[in-house]
Order: sequence, then C-alpha cells, then structure tokens
Amino acid sequence: MCVGRNYLDHAKEMGNDVPKEPLLFLKPPSSVIAGGEAIRLPEGAGRIDFEGEIGVVIGSRLSRASAGTALKSVRGLIAANDVSARDWQKNDGQWARAKGCDTFLPLGTEAPLPADLSAVTVVTRHNGVEKQRARASDMVFSIPFLLEYVTRYITLEAGDLLLTGTPAGVAQLQPGDTVEVELLGLSSVRNPVAAG
Repeated sequence: MCVGRNYLDHAKEMGNDVPKEPLLFLKPPSSVIAGGEAIRLPEGAGRIDFEGEIGVVIGSRLSRASAGTALKSVRGLIAANDVSARDWQKNDGQWARAKGCDTFLPLGTEAPLPADLSAVTVVTRHNGVEKQRARASDMVFSIPFLLEYVTRYITLEAGDLLLTGTPAGVAQLQPGDTVEVELLGLSSVRNPVAAG
C-alpha cells in the first residue's frame, strides 16, 4: 500500500496540489527486489524516476485502527524506492503499470521502530550525489494518521508494507546509474540500474 503526494515540496515539483485526503495506490509483490539487484528500465516507458521513501512494515493484522494505537501493530521500518515511470503514470489514468513493473520496489533490511518516529530521515543518493532529504515530520499526513486512514477501508496483514510518500528531489534514472535510499541509522538499499 502506497501514499502519493505526501510531501508538499514534492507535490509542487510535480505540478500537483496536495490532496485533501491521502492518495492511495498499490504496488504488487512482484515489483520487490533486494539491494544489489538491478532496477530494469522497461523499453518504451519514457522517463523513469527514483523515489526514496520510508516504508512501514506491519507486524500484526490492522483493521479500523486509531492513530493512537496503530503503531502497536508496526513491526519496523525499511528503506524503499518507489520507482515510477512518469509517462505511463500521466497517460494511463491510473498507476498500476507506472509503479508496478518488475524491479520497481527495491527494499532494504528491516529495522526496529525507533522511539522518535517523527525524526526518521530519508536520504536518496543518485550516483553518489544526495538528491533527497526529509524527515517523517515533514509529511503532510503522519504515519499514525496514514495507518488509521488506510485501515478504515483496507485491512493490512502481518508482513504488509506501507510506503509513505517521497520528498522533493526525484530525478530520472539511466542505465549504468546507481541509486541508494537510506533511512539514516536504520536501513538502506542500493541498486544498479540497467536497460530492460
């Protein structure tokens, strides 16, 4: 389960308004890869961007949760890269193909939930150059609120993953690139980029 446009600066850089309610979409399990595996750029996809994100790993079934209690069902955090094909995202009218291709969800190693969730910082480096940096406190909708909102409609099961949105600084990937997403002091994932 993923959230779009959850950082004001990213919504602005993409020419979008921040939604009044969280904007939800799904990525399939088949999009997941580990660190070191190649992000493969499908032929004909046009522009494909990295999106560094804070991933929230669900530890136990969560349905109709309250923001005050939802974190009790969280197992930990994980660095995530919501790879996105922009032309398909714009043209398809929904985001299944643009966000769901094979290799479009690199995930790091899981880390325990820290005491201060609002201080968690996501950093993305593209070919060694820092492109994104933001804290969880910069989100439009907080992680506890997102868990409450999502589970109002959709039950999350143990092992499910909630991606919480990306900050400003996304950029296009090219074959031969390397992209790294890090949750500072917690988790990281680094992947090469390849054609097709």
